[in-house]
Amino acid sequence: MKQLGALDSLFLYNERRNAPMHISPLIFYDVRTAKDGFVRFKDILATFRSRLAFSPVFRRKLVRVPLDLDYPWWVEDKDFDLEFHVRHMALPKPGDWRQFCILIARLHSRALDLSRPPWEAYIIEGLDNIPGLPPGSFALYMKIHHCAIDGATGNQIVEALHDLEQGPPQIREDVWCGEPDPRPRVLLRKALVTLSGQPRGIYGLARHSWSARKRVREGFAGKDFPEHHVKDRILFNGVITPHRVFGGVPFGIDRLKAVKNAVGNCTLNDAVLAVVAGAMRRYLSTRNDLPQRPLIAAVPINVRAPGSKSESGNLVSIMRICLSTDIADPLERLRRINEDAVSSKAYQNAIGAERIADLSQSLPSSVAALGMRAALAAGITSRSPMVHTVVTNVPGPQVPLYLCGARAVWWYGAGCLADGLGLFHTITSYYGTIAISYVACRSMLPDPEFYDSCIRQSLEELERATGQLPGKQVPARRTRKPPTAKAAR
Repeated sequence: MKQLGALDSLFLYNERRNAPMHISPLIFYDVRTAKDGFVRFKDILATFRSRLAFSPVFRRKLVRVPLDLDYPWWVEDKDFDLEFHVRHMALPKPGDWRQFCILIARLHSRALDLSRPPWEAYIIEGLDNIPGLPPGSFALYMKIHHCAIDGATGNQIVEALHDLEQGPPQIREDVWCGEPDPRPRVLLRKALVTLSGQPRGIYGLARHSWSARKRVREGFAGKDFPEHHVKDRILFNGVITPHRVFGGVPFGIDRLKAVKNAVGNCTLNDAVLAVVAGAMRRYLSTRNDLPQRPLIAAVPINVRAPGSKSESGNLVSIMRICLSTDIADPLERLRRINEDAVSSKAYQNAIGAERIADLSQSLPSSVAALGMRAALAAGITSRSPMVHTVVTNVPGPQVPLYLCGARAVWWYGAGCLADGLGLFHTITSYYGTIAISYVACRSMLPDPEFYDSCIRQSLEELERATGQLPGKQVPARRTRKPPTAKAAR
């Protein structure tokens, strides 16, 4: 048994019918590199079976403490059934990109069975009319509950399933046995022990918060930190429905590197944020919903210490970045994003994000669970949003990976939504490519194909401004308007 942390548990407490809390890697494969040019599903099952020992996430399930008096526990599931978790399906003809995105959106909208280990994997065939993919290609879509992983640990799980060589997968022996579910009285006894030690932890959290508050006030007084107050709600900041749309656009990573190199000290992450900012500016302009003040994005950052990379669960903090969508010039917008990112990192250092993540474990579970339920029931997150969207950057391996001999060619991702947060961007890089993918509430973004075009045009706008593409910059007002919500449905 191993207990969940405070942040892990909050993702569990935040689960609702309209807001399942899982995140999903999505990878496409070229079967031409596999033996005989195809991959059998039973070989994929055998690969999964041989890699189960690489991560505790695969075979452990959740057991909650009565009345949520303490954080839940992970227990090795003695009834684990691999074939329940790994599933096989195919798109009907013609097997194009729109069909695929509709399928992923439908799968992503369904909550996981939390009485079992909280993950599922889907092998999807029939992708015969997706541009850039050869006939016979397949995809692996995984959904893993956010209480078990964050972006960094999720990538480690995916990498454990793959090989660095093209040959047959290495099959390893696995010695494992499950454990019975703990009795409620045992969990309550452990909860009492935890509760008895929490006052000291709460005192430490209060002391750290007080000193951090002082550093932050001094930083704001000296104008060292930017203001990130969300004063304007946009169409993505309402109450979400249970229905989703999914989309994404892949690019060569060299295109983004050329843009960021043309602007001096900018990073690749700044360039990606600028592409998202331009896409949201263009999309909201056509919907007559672009506020005069700039949009604010939440950017999760990994606060793991060196050497703790392999830890499962969540150890992240949130950095808020101004997307400068009030600036029409794309290069000036990129420079402002870079300046704000540097200032926001100073703010994170002032509040001690890693220390707060450690001390948050001192918050009683019952208080956390009750507070989350009360906030959601009162609609606080949708009436007073903290950000307009999330942009998470998940760096992947820069070497080719193989699943049963099939080479991975594209790597996408899908995040989770909540009331007040109806659009989530996931940035994934892999072997010279980078993909900007997104999940959104279908009632808020009924035209994902148009949003795809906004992402493409945003990068092209930056490339023109930096001299990477010929021609003049195209004003946002000349963009083709999206179809109406009625027509899109």
